[in-house]
Amino acid sequence: MENIILTHEEIKHKTKRIAYQIYETFVNEEEVILAGIANNGYIFAQKVAAELALISDLKVTLCEVKINKQKPQDVVTTSLSSEYYQNKALILIDDVLSSGTTLIYGVKHFLEVPLSKFKTAVLVDRNHKKYPVKADFKGLSLSTSLQEHIQVVFEESNSYAYLS
Repeated sequence: MENIILTHEEIKHKTKRIAYQIYETFVNEEEVILAGIANNGYIFAQKVAAELALISDLKVTLCEVKINKQKPQDVVTTSLSSEYYQNKALILIDDVLSSGTTLIYGVKHFLEVPLSKFKTAVLVDRNHKKYPVKADFKGLSLSTSLQEHIQVVFEESNSYAYLS
């Protein structure tokens, strides 16, 4: 059984709102790095970057973050060198914050490098964290049972999130 929790239009609105929140937070920065966790997190980061380009003059640089979700303690890799984002503003982005495992290991990776400002953003926050990590910017906060799963499907004209 699937229950749609976010429609295509709602995802567009939440993406735009998150872009405005990021702009308000980073308005004094020349550049922000949007570091999307591989696959859906990176797709969501691209959508946020597109909205930021429409509303601000911030230079936005995308970075793909690869984390082994089965073994998050393995080496985390990024599409940008650490020298590039050193002393810059960075937002770590994922589609769903479930247990917090992926996000916390992503945060740990970026803490190895000095940053001027560091925030996190997710489309859906499930409120079932194993780790003390939070999303600074979130589209939807949802309390679910541990047996339920949230999936986000990004398609060109019909993106949606559902609970199963």
